[in-house]
Amino acid sequence: MTDYTLGPLARPTAAQRWSLLAVVSLGLLLIALDITILYTALPTLTRELGATAAQGLWIINAYPLVTAGLLLGAGTLGDRVGHRRMFLVGLLVFGLASLAAAFSPGAAALIAARACQAVGAAAMMPATLALIRLAFEDERERNLAISVWASLSLVGAAMGPLVGGFLLAHFWWGSVFLINVPVVCLAIVGTLLCAPRRRPGPARPWDLWSSLLGLVALSSLVAAIKQAAGAGSSWPGMLAALAAAGAAGAAFVRRQRRLAYPLLDFSLFRNAAFLSGVLGAIFVTFATGGLLLAIAQRFQLVAGYTPLQAGLLVAAIFLGTLPSSLLGGAFLHRIGLRWLIAGGLAVAALGVLLAAHAIALATADASAQAPAALARAAATGLPGLVAALALTGAGLGATISVASTAIVTSAPPHRAGMASSVEEVAYEFGNLIAVALLGSLLAGLYTAGVQLPAGAPAAAGQGVGQAMDWAAQAGPAGAAVAQAAAAAFDRAYLWVLHLVAAVLAAGAGLTAWLLRRHGARAATFAYKE
Repeated sequence: MTDYTLGPLARPTAAQRWSLLAVVSLGLLLIALDITILYTALPTLTRELGATAAQGLWIINAYPLVTAGLLLGAGTLGDRVGHRRMFLVGLLVFGLASLAAAFSPGAAALIAARACQAVGAAAMMPATLALIRLAFEDERERNLAISVWASLSLVGAAMGPLVGGFLLAHFWWGSVFLINVPVVCLAIVGTLLCAPRRRPGPARPWDLWSSLLGLVALSSLVAAIKQAAGAGSSWPGMLAALAAAGAAGAAFVRRQRRLAYPLLDFSLFRNAAFLSGVLGAIFVTFATGGLLLAIAQRFQLVAGYTPLQAGLLVAAIFLGTLPSSLLGGAFLHRIGLRWLIAGGLAVAALGVLLAAHAIALATADASAQAPAALARAAATGLPGLVAALALTGAGLGATISVASTAIVTSAPPHRAGMASSVEEVAYEFGNLIAVALLGSLLAGLYTAGVQLPAGAPAAAGQGVGQAMDWAAQAGPAGAAVAQAAAAAFDRAYLWVLHLVAAVLAAGAGLTAWLLRRHGARAATFAYKE
């Protein structure tokens, strides 16, 4: 017998259920949007705040890193104190932190505000999916609801660069954070009106120490990856970070096995559907984060696009994401997990390869010409790139909608918060690795491969942004530097896209093998009392 009992609104009406879905989806859209909204805003933020390249990455990374580290604890805390309450508290913290971020006086203050935003996001994210899991009891209705939820997470990620570009085109940089505040107010009102009350399990203990161990393990792992992928890596620093990650991770695992109410029940991973869902979420967010970061940076810094133009370009992923996500959830009971998770990853891998091919063909001869030629060449490859990104989005959307369903419905109801936390950790972990690995790899490959002409400043070899800024002010003498920087960054960019495609292909093979015994019907993996 569980200690998670239902309150007076134990059986929400249809109107209450779908209104609840709209409210929690609004909160999720806000969280997902804030992960990627800075991809197009990063060059502007770096310039306006005088941030270094490392600070620029931490402005992006602080948010998903802290979120992922706190998610497991937040989900289990929601099982104890109530997911409705956690969602409301998370909204309030997120809104106040967004205000602080909008008026940050410097890069350090902005990084701190982003970390505070992450605390609010960590409280909200497991609650969104747990509330859906508990409110929708009909299997097909729940599958569709989770598909809508999952599609909005990708839509938010894809819209982030577009929204960021639009705001920067019309307002000052703080507007990319200030826009959160009215949405938070609307979501709070909607939650108070629509979210059903349920009696939590106050006897269920909550372990802060386990949450902190998870945060240290994840932070150290990301630091090690950044050290390994970056140029001029510090091997002692990387080994120290790996040792810290290993020690904290081992302590976390040992502690969970001793606790009566662990933050993470490892027996869930014996379920192939649950494990495949977690892996699918990681692969999808890895690809999404990597593509949005690489493409937005490349077209702004090399091809001279505005933030809005770059945002419109990467939003092409959304063209395929929404329909495939909704259709995947609606027809999961007929198609099955294997085809949708593994098949979706395979389609996405093909789309990324085509995206790399489209730009490689368009810019093959332009990198040795004037910088303006790069913009013209990029424009000629745009139709192929947009089509390839839409195909990628279709594959990612098919995977993520049913991956979320597999995770949540494979766990018992009293583990709804835990399962939701695992799903959200998978989301954040994939994005974290994408930014830490691919962001550092972009910079490292550029620094290792750039061949600057004599007389170029040393700073031009450290980043393509510095090179282009110097070249723009140097007149005719800067043309050679711009050409060399563009060629080096394009090589790094193509390497990154091919790496993303390879990871997606590996994910398709792995999940297809794990789900080899799963039939088409969703009932073959859903948790049974």
